[in-house]
Amino acid sequence: MTVRKAVILAAGHGTRMLPASKAVPKETLPLVDKPIIQYTVEEAVAAGLDQVIIVTSAGKRAIEDHFAPAPDLERALERAGKHEALAEVRRASGLADIVYTQQDEQRGIGDAVLTVRDLVGDEPFALFFPDDVIVSDPPAAKQLVDAFAAYGGSVLAVEEVPPSEVSSYGIVDAEPIGEGVYRVQGLVEKPEPAEAPSNLGIVGRYVLTPEIFAALDETPPGKGGEVQITDGLARLLSAQPMFACRFQGRRYDTGRPLGLLKASVAIALDRPDIGPDLRAFLRGLDLEG
Repeated sequence: MTVRKAVILAAGHGTRMLPASKAVPKETLPLVDKPIIQYTVEEAVAAGLDQVIIVTSAGKRAIEDHFAPAPDLERALERAGKHEALAEVRRASGLADIVYTQQDEQRGIGDAVLTVRDLVGDEPFALFFPDDVIVSDPPAAKQLVDAFAAYGGSVLAVEEVPPSEVSSYGIVDAEPIGEGVYRVQGLVEKPEPAEAPSNLGIVGRYVLTPEIFAALDETPPGKGGEVQITDGLARLLSAQPMFACRFQGRRYDTGRPLGLLKASVAIALDRPDIGPDLRAFLRGLDLEG
């Protein structure tokens, strides 16, 4: 089956980014000169996905406004002769066919996925956590889509994590079956390093079969009354094969202040219009002070 749809989860409160996220959705915080979520939409489009579904919540209208046309702003930019800025504004609103749905209560990631059931229908889809910005060529989502086409089961993005960080991730028990591809035999949520079956941590990209919805339906709420995606994946694994893809690329966790700062510096350094001046500025800093 062809993967056509992208689901982007953007309903969380963004508590790790307070107070900046109190009035502004964390997904619209700037990463260099674009909101974080635009990088995710661009990745989905570059991976060949032709419909984007964004799960939001109350107070996140700014996400929809960013991707909507802005006629008054466009006219002002055109009158001022700011053609590059005008092109960027128009590009954001023309990136993809985007639809929105809301998660009314914070009942966990699994519950957020269930809100798109009717929009996705009976077909596989790619799931994105926009906090994870991944710089890669080909896009990380495309690497997962290709693995799905080759192996025919749900695919989880994984990366090797240091022992000190294992307890912060869902970890896969997996057997290598190809270059960077593993057959998943089990999932462990945030294990202690000594008990972890591997050092392959699950990160915010998935390609999932539609059977995930039934699995999540049968998944009881866990800690805090939330339906956990890892618990749903474990149920799905008991019914059909599942795979992991160790993607090629650099991942940044922009859901934390330090992660957003690191991503901003790294991405800006790669930009020919910004990189040289930023590099010169960084070299001039007193890093020993």
